[in-house]
Amino acid sequence: MPQISAVVFDVGETITSDRRFWADWADWLEVPHHTLSALVGAVVAQGRDNADALRLIKPDLDLWAEYEKRERWGHGERLDDTDLYPDVRTSLQALRDAGLWVGIAGNQTARVAGLLRALELPVDGIATSGEWGAAKPTKAFFDCLLKWSGRPAEEILYVGDHPANDIAPAQAAGLKACHLRRGPWGYLWADQPEAASADYRVDSLSELVEVLAARRE
Repeated sequence: MPQISAVVFDVGETITSDRRFWADWADWLEVPHHTLSALVGAVVAQGRDNADALRLIKPDLDLWAEYEKRERWGHGERLDDTDLYPDVRTSLQALRDAGLWVGIAGNQTARVAGLLRALELPVDGIATSGEWGAAKPTKAFFDCLLKWSGRPAEEILYVGDHPANDIAPAQAAGLKACHLRRGPWGYLWADQPEAASADYRVDSLSELVEVLAARRE
């Protein structure tokens, strides 16, 4: 069985909390934060795209046009250290110290890629679907990931919270996959077949560091 030489992380609810993301959208659409949170929970439970929560408030919403409008009015996407889960920096550093290539790649805009790089996280690479022009769960996203990382698929572990968007397509592309049980998708769908079939299942990135260290001994 090939050894894992690289670990690549999803972004939302894996590296970063989506708290600010949804709060900023609620402010932009002028609804209470708890209203949008409840709608996000509802569409997630129904297996729908989370952007549908925004369309329940504004049915004619053109998502990307609205992103551009927010940018023009100074309400664009933001990220700082407070958006990171507490175990992120120490876990990423521990994996690099163990000799692994560490990357971050998820379904985010090109702007988010720049914001993540500005955080100077201890990783070897950061990329987003907005830069690649390919998004999960398509094979094209993972083809880009393989070319970007320069590693064979069987040596890469992809870590994410979303069974259908992260675990199943990563494994279909030949990567190993780790399901992280955090965030609404991670908790709600933890018992789904896609999550159960993951090569690893953890509740935190700190736990993942321990699991991988034990496997390498």
